[in-house]
Amino acid sequence: MNTPAPATICILGGGQLARMMVLAGAPLGVHFQVVDTHADVCAAPLAPVTATRWDDLVTLGRLAAQAQVITFDYENVPAETARWLAGRSHVAPNPHALATAQDRLAEKTLFQKIGLPTAAFRAVNTRAELQQAIADIGAPAILKTRRMGYDGKGQYRLQSPQDADAAWAALGEPAALHGLILESLVAFDQEVSVIAVRNRGGDFRPWPLTRNHHVGGILSMSIAPAAVPDTLVQAAFAHARKLAEALDYVGVFALELFVRGSELLGNEMAPRVHNSGHWTLDGAVTSQFENHIRAILDLPLGDTTARCPSAMFNWIGELPNAAAFLATPDTHWHAYDKAARPGRKVGHATVCAPDQAELQSRLQQLAKRMDLHAKVAPLLT
Repeated sequence: MNTPAPATICILGGGQLARMMVLAGAPLGVHFQVVDTHADVCAAPLAPVTATRWDDLVTLGRLAAQAQVITFDYENVPAETARWLAGRSHVAPNPHALATAQDRLAEKTLFQKIGLPTAAFRAVNTRAELQQAIADIGAPAILKTRRMGYDGKGQYRLQSPQDADAAWAALGEPAALHGLILESLVAFDQEVSVIAVRNRGGDFRPWPLTRNHHVGGILSMSIAPAAVPDTLVQAAFAHARKLAEALDYVGVFALELFVRGSELLGNEMAPRVHNSGHWTLDGAVTSQFENHIRAILDLPLGDTTARCPSAMFNWIGELPNAAAFLATPDTHWHAYDKAARPGRKVGHATVCAPDQAELQSRLQQLAKRMDLHAKVAPLLT
């Protein structure tokens, strides 16, 4: 009996998400090839890395020929590169999904098309259009680059129309390249995300809804399941399913939503595994990373049920004391092998518990022991 050759996945981008995909895929017998613009990436200790430009089609074509499927570690890989690769190998998620998520205007327009409400928004390409957009939707508002903005980058908050000159001075140059979008500021009760997976056959499975807390535009902490009414949970799942079907999506993705009273508003999507789903590594039957591998290789999807309530701490800039954190029962540590640097994601940790009351107790213990009050407090209300 012949044993089939192991599948090879090519990951475009070599950061922590690629690292965790490799860790999840190795027990399945999957081989990996990572491509990045730099060789010194945190996935490098776990998989071979080819350092090249995204327009180096000779090198990319050679790697595509060796892979059963190509996927993404982050969404800023040029969509043109993904389209070219799709003519030579299977790319998942597909280039259209990637391109849509790369453009905030296209993303918000799609949300509205599938029936997901959003904050009011206007496209902005000139100073005059910014003035008109402010007149249309008012202030406070947020001016954002349509492309290449994440973790709070490429944004300027306008408290009043008088801030227009400063906002244009800060972001006017990107407008000439890719355009801007002005969005009204949403006074939301909480932010939640749907982490979901869809395979080639259309099987769609969400993990429990996750509540998120951001600091400076970067995810600081998340908790799951989110304490919101079941009607909102089911509505969030329905929106995510429609989005996945509209994009013919294959793999794991995140849909970030604002909760405002009994209403959900679409914020943004990520066409990849996502920070807010890191808790699934320790708190779910099947993690987002394993299910992404399963989906893009057309393997049966795993169970997305939570095995217990969980909270995830995102470590930004530098790692705290691991021993102090791990002294709490059912806690789990994930370092990314990155050098400390302000604003850099260097690791995360998960706290699990048999029920919500015990989870809250463990979080409060950690807050006292490690001075994590600023992280914990917003999610204990």
